[in-house]
Amino acid sequence: MSLEPVGIFTLIVGFACMMAGYRATFIAFSMMTVFGGAAAFLIGSAGIQPGHLFVAFLVLTTVSYREKLAAVFDAMAFPKAAFWLACLIVYGILAGYFAPRLLARTMDIIPLGSTEYPETLGAVPLGPVSSNFTQAVYLIADLVTFVMVVALGSTAAGFRAVCAGVMCFVAANISFGIIDLVSYGTPVQELLVYIRNAPYAFHDEDIVAGVKRVVGSWPEASTFAGVSLGAIGFTGTMWICERHSRINFILFLMSSILVVRSTSSTGLFGLPVCLVLLYLACLLRCGGPSGTKTSAGIVIFAPLAIIITGMAIVMNDTLFRQIYDYFDLLVFSKGTTSSGIERGMWNRYGIANFIDSFGLGVGLGTSRTSSFVVALLSNVGIPGTLFFLLFFFSAIIMPRGQQRNFEADTRLAARVGCVCLLVGAAVSASTVDLGLLFFIMAGLASSVPVDSRRALPVRPLYA
Repeated sequence: MSLEPVGIFTLIVGFACMMAGYRATFIAFSMMTVFGGAAAFLIGSAGIQPGHLFVAFLVLTTVSYREKLAAVFDAMAFPKAAFWLACLIVYGILAGYFAPRLLARTMDIIPLGSTEYPETLGAVPLGPVSSNFTQAVYLIADLVTFVMVVALGSTAAGFRAVCAGVMCFVAANISFGIIDLVSYGTPVQELLVYIRNAPYAFHDEDIVAGVKRVVGSWPEASTFAGVSLGAIGFTGTMWICERHSRINFILFLMSSILVVRSTSSTGLFGLPVCLVLLYLACLLRCGGPSGTKTSAGIVIFAPLAIIITGMAIVMNDTLFRQIYDYFDLLVFSKGTTSSGIERGMWNRYGIANFIDSFGLGVGLGTSRTSSFVVALLSNVGIPGTLFFLLFFFSAIIMPRGQQRNFEADTRLAARVGCVCLLVGAAVSASTVDLGLLFFIMAGLASSVPVDSRRALPVRPLYA
């Protein structure tokens, strides 16, 4: 085991935040999760990311408050969302241990981690995989994160701290995307090696259509784009609801530009879907005495702007051809590329694993896929999928709290952000783990401050 420079930085920040309180700790934790390609610790062929290491500091800071410790136990009670997430993890761990052994060599898999067979990047007979352990650790960290966020969100001050943390994450993600873009080919690029030290395959120098793909602090462009979709959903909804609207509009606009610039098929496919979701949020948020001018303006003028823009593009043959060729390269013809063919093969094996395991799955972290839906079915089968759906309904779909106040608008933004993350994951996710950002926003969507019945003034984050 080796402690990396980014790990030393994480520990220093963690101890400093513990003395500063839970608000500073959570904001720092949110920003640490942006280091998706970094390893704070390297343990053999596995690495612990800074965000997962910082979960320990978040727990120590949160449970030191008696009322938040009580909220932690309350969040785990049946039939609340954390209970179903815990059921998913328990089933996944049990399946991850028994299925590869009981069904060993009865089918082939595309392994997520290392196996007893030489690494061929192809199919191997079913058996235990190193990622059975690492994926269990990641999902346990997701559960702890979700419960800690719900506990923090049980007070108005904690709820606002979580909201600020998500916005800080988006700002950090944008910053690393810009740094990655402008530093390419310069000595500054070499400094990014300290946050790209995880034992993954990095695609930080790929060029598509003559331009460099934007990966930011993540291993590849599709991961950066997928995370940015969640950022677009959250900040776009907050802007629509006119909550810290200037800051969130800038974050929304910059994230959208970087998704397009990333040249990721995940981003180019998911961005229109996320924009449709934001338009639906506008429909929900316009009208009535508490409707916003921003949402009303978007509902009225967005369709007209789209029609005018579309007509201008169609009437300019050169521009239309350039845009069509760009989308044809990255989206329409994706299935015919070597990457598309490989990812299609992953999904075919994943579906076959689901069928051959009689719908029970081959175990958490066993099979690699290219879709979150297929990953659920192939790894944890029907039982795990049902547990996730119960969690999703309980945490994100179920209404709670008052309507059209700051907390309600923030919960709506978190819901839209989670759905946008799922849109990206449904296209390209290779594991059941949706990442810490998803569970931060899911926890925010589930939070209801105990004092939310009182009218609270909206304070700007920079005040």
